Amino acid sequence: MRSLELFAGIGGIALAEQMAGIEVAGLCEYADYPRAILQKHWPDVPLFKDVTKLDREELTNAGISPDSIDIVSGGFPCQPFSIAGHRRGTEDDRDLWPEMFRIIKQLWPTWVVGENVANFANMELDRTLFDLEGAGYQARAFVLPACAVNAPHQRLRTFIVAHSNREGQLQSQGAYQDQRRWTRDGSEVLADASSKRRQTSSHDEFRNIANWQSKRQFSTTSSTPAKWQPEPSVGRVADGVPNRLDRLKALGNAVVPQQILPIFKAIVQIEEADQ
Repeated sequence: MRSLELFAGIGGIALAEQMAGIEVAGLCEYADYPRAILQKHWPDVPLFKDVTKLDREELTNAGISPDSIDIVSGGFPCQPFSIAGHRRGTEDDRDLWPEMFRIIKQLWPTWVVGENVANFANMELDRTLFDLEGAGYQARAFVLPACAVNAPHQRLRTFIVAHSNREGQLQSQGAYQDQRRWTRDGSEVLADASSKRRQTSSHDEFRNIANWQSKRQFSTTSSTPAKWQPEPSVGRVADGVPNRLDRLKALGNAVVPQQILPIFKAIVQIEEADQ
């Protein structure tokens, strides 16, 4: 399987894809500091800068066959939906989901994986799932904490997983119903884009994600509730160190690879089972 990662940051999602056995075919990132990190760790992978100009022609010119992309992934900018970004949502000019969706419609990948802040589930998840469903995808969303993979912070993130059957067996039906529930491990699971369209096939691999066990962090027997920092703490950094602010920003935007890894593993398992 081959992936194109948009809004790649310092490569947290790309690293998770590699860990799952997925080839990273292309990366797109605008900021200079993360681009330097990506070029260091993926020197042979084409790196694009402006997502608003990325299209089939630019991919082809870089030696990437657009039809070879199985997964389009990306943590589309979260500032419009974060508390720090004043939660302006789609009114914020940093809302770049429309650009990601444009690329999805051009490439028509089998899978789409998106990432955003937890508050995204309360603001614009409906729009994203409606867009994907309208394009012929079946989508699900999960809110998973980083502490479930032994990270020292909670870092709740919304992950969107969408699949399109290229033979057209998955038809767009119904409407997205906002049916949230909390599993015992503390991760929130959001319903399918259509609650009537539950699948009994290999897509049930994602039930393992919904029922993710993390006994150390979410003990149901302890009388003392566990405590985590909302976001990762940053160690002491001496004043005057080059790129200090860029490093802090990159860390703040980064995805914990192990946090999203189960999703990519499930995708690989589904594809292998279908072969």
